[in-house]
Amino acid sequence: MKLVLYGTAFCHLCEQAQALLAQLAIAAEHIDIVDDDAVLESYGTRIPVVKRMDDGSELGWPFDIEALRRFVA
Repeated sequence: MKLVLYGTAFCHLCEQAQALLAQLAIAAEHIDIVDDDAVLESYGTRIPVVKRMDDGSELGWPFDIEALRRFVA
């Protein structure tokens, strides 16, 4: 399963989301929302967001490690 983490540089919440992914040893492609106007418009006010590319479901902040674990199960 491929995961994407939508966020941006210098976002402390995005860093926390990345740390939770790391605690579970889950790899996710990081997409900086400022690099694409359409992505910025979609995610600009709700980052960080983890998206499952297999089914398109999204887990938006705030989430904890248990919610993340359930999301990827």
